[in-house]
Amino acid sequence: MMVLRKLLFISFSVLAIAHSPAALAQSKDGYPNKPIKFIVTYPPGGGNDIIARLLAQKMTESMGQPVLVDNRAGAGGTIGAAAAAKSPADGYTIVLVSPPFVMAPSLYTNLPYDTAKDLVPVTVIGATPNVLVVHPSLPVKSVAELIAYARANPTAVSAATLGSATTQHLAGAMFNYQAKTDVLLVPYKGSAPGMNDLLAGQVQMMFNAMPSTLGNIKNGQLRALGVTSLKRSPQAPEIPTVAETLPGFEVSTWYGVLAPLGTPDAIIQKLNYEIIKAAQAPDIRKKLEAQGVDLQLSTPQAFGALLKSETAKWAEVIRVTGVKAD
Repeated sequence: MMVLRKLLFISFSVLAIAHSPAALAQSKDGYPNKPIKFIVTYPPGGGNDIIARLLAQKMTESMGQPVLVDNRAGAGGTIGAAAAAKSPADGYTIVLVSPPFVMAPSLYTNLPYDTAKDLVPVTVIGATPNVLVVHPSLPVKSVAELIAYARANPTAVSAATLGSATTQHLAGAMFNYQAKTDVLLVPYKGSAPGMNDLLAGQVQMMFNAMPSTLGNIKNGQLRALGVTSLKRSPQAPEIPTVAETLPGFEVSTWYGVLAPLGTPDAIIQKLNYEIIKAAQAPDIRKKLEAQGVDLQLSTPQAFGALLKSETAKWAEVIRVTGVKAD
């Protein structure tokens, strides 16, 4: 699985730039000639929102039309995905998705869209590990100490999650399964509200995306115990991996852009080019990397292959852990 993911995440930046004149020439005449809606399936302030707003800023400058972020939060990202799937396939609606998009088929029985058919891939943006953080009041300084404390105090530890159908909730469920703990998983409607309660000490721990957590770690408001990638993050190499204590524990958050099924290929190529161009702009790249995002830009085809493999992976995790959507 890791080899496959590395192959899928190979940067196709040079390829995208090389074919850009053709992509531009093949675009529908006059596209874009009105604002583009960029749906984010979570509330403002979280990792998805940060990434979308950075890209939208640069795409607006390049494309000559406003790229407007539209936050459609709720139901593990399915509300925003449904809004995108039901939008006209004309290139004026795109949506930023992450792993909850491919978890949804295993969590919901009546999705209002087909994740494999109703939205088509544009490009992967990048990936970031989640990071396990605790409130400083919790008397633990490592993953091993957290496990020991949670086992000894089974009702004393609760974890904020971004909702029951999210990467972070599944990370908590996997942690309980592998560590043989019973941490209470408390679902919130997005990263920001969960983080607010963690900072206030209302909950004691959280798995959260690196982009929206690094600042709180650096200023001492939260204590980082481990990153959820198999290797330490270049952005914070001093933080060990959870897998150093729980072998094989790996939950990375990738970000990618989809468009409604039927969007013309020429427009998909145009969007692919513009998004890659925006992400590679020195100022945006620097800001993304500062947020812990490892750029892994791709062709639409490579993103499609990733979506297929991730759907199978999370179906198995959900089966093993028994996680249910609210």
